[in-house]
Amino acid sequence: MSRIIGLGYYAPDKVYDNAYMEKIVETSDEWITQRTGIKERHIAADDEFTSDLATRAALNAIKDAGITAEEIDLIILTTVTPDYFTPSTACVVQKNIGAVNAAAFDLNAACSGFATAMTVADQFLSNGTYKKILVVSADALSKATDYADRGTCILFGDGAGAVVLSDEKGGILSTWIGARGEGGDKLTSLAYREDAEEVEKRVSHDKSTVWMAGSEVMKFAVKIMAEAAEKVVADAGLTWDDVDIIIPHQANMRIVESAAKRMGITTDRMFVNLDRYGNTSGASIPIALCEARDAGRLKKGDKAVLVGFGGGLTWAAALIEY
Repeated sequence: MSRIIGLGYYAPDKVYDNAYMEKIVETSDEWITQRTGIKERHIAADDEFTSDLATRAALNAIKDAGITAEEIDLIILTTVTPDYFTPSTACVVQKNIGAVNAAAFDLNAACSGFATAMTVADQFLSNGTYKKILVVSADALSKATDYADRGTCILFGDGAGAVVLSDEKGGILSTWIGARGEGGDKLTSLAYREDAEEVEKRVSHDKSTVWMAGSEVMKFAVKIMAEAAEKVVADAGLTWDDVDIIIPHQANMRIVESAAKRMGITTDRMFVNLDRYGNTSGASIPIALCEARDAGRLKKGDKAVLVGFGGGLTWAAALIEY
């Protein structure tokens, strides 16, 4: 068992609103809003990278926890837009924040990364290996976005969210992670692999950009988010009446609404901020978690379901008591 003792997030100052998107691609504010619910997305500066976003979020979470960086035993960082293949972004953050006593590694579960990393961290804390773990999810998706592709460029933004977990009992009540690798080709971003078909799919023919089969990913997302959320609640021996708030991956309002319908709940029980951030990958849940706390929607003792889906294809959910 482990408990969140600190929360923090960071989003870049630069913003691309829908009026800006209208200037660079054939689209409209009405079209974007109706199909996604997104109004704005934060964009990293040219010289601002994933580790920079992660560092800011990490420092905010450590300050919120009332501890020092030297007390951190392990850093788990989730990203699909690392500064380097090596060193890991977690190691860069370790250096930046002065967490000299911490082990550090990156984890890639795409947009499912945060709840997946929480699951991994909980194992280390529950078995006594570590006492305090920093989990950070950060992405600079704008650097991997094909701004010629109107189907995807309207979706993505940059940001980072972080939590400090302590080996106190009662915080993480249940988790569930999973993968469906046969669907991996529905959401891709190539590294060294050469694949002419993948390159041809992209409007810009740039293999380093993200490509997504939107409708197929949406069908997967709606079904699996509902299943994962229901499973972690049931595994904890609880019902929806025991849950105070649901914080879903902030990808698309249509997905959120459809998943809520499958869960048999109303969307007002969910915390949604995707209109102001867009899809920030794994960072979306911890950013929303922070904002829910700051807005008074998440209070001490409240039970929250965190649930996401992502490339891989993957999914992850956690039921926590804050």
